[in-house]
Amino acid sequence: MSSSLKNLSDFSHLDVQNAAGLRFAIVVAQWNASITGALLSGAVDKLLAHGVAEQDVEVIQVPGSFELISGADIALRNEGFDAVICLGCVIQGETRHFDFICSAVADGIANVGLKYNKPAIFGVLTTDNEQQAIDRAGGKHGNKGDEAAVTAIQMAHISRRF
Repeated sequence: MSSSLKNLSDFSHLDVQNAAGLRFAIVVAQWNASITGALLSGAVDKLLAHGVAEQDVEVIQVPGSFELISGADIALRNEGFDAVICLGCVIQGETRHFDFICSAVADGIANVGLKYNKPAIFGVLTTDNEQQAIDRAGGKHGNKGDEAAVTAIQMAHISRRF
């Protein structure tokens, strides 16, 4: 089925483990704040619903999606987090800036995770237009923040196991 026809945040087929006792940093971009705010709400709600205590979720605001890399690095360097969730939104414009930012952010977040041997979750929307972002930030296609939180829980459990 085409992703345009379904809720991408449906986890009914997964058994997501309880996350009590795990600590998460959420680094969220302030740019496109209406979208990233919805992603943040989704991520926090999903973590709490799976047993994470409010005091075990640290939200770090950064200016834009490019700064998610530094924010994730700072979080994993200075705190005892089990995973970091990076939330942002980059909407296609008329220049190639979109391509450079998206590529740099994806590579940077992956590298931070490898550097600290901790899960660094890519919860960044890279859309053609604002409506697509709205649809993926709690709209008809789910909430990428929910997805990032579930991914962080799963990866934190794997990381603790090994």
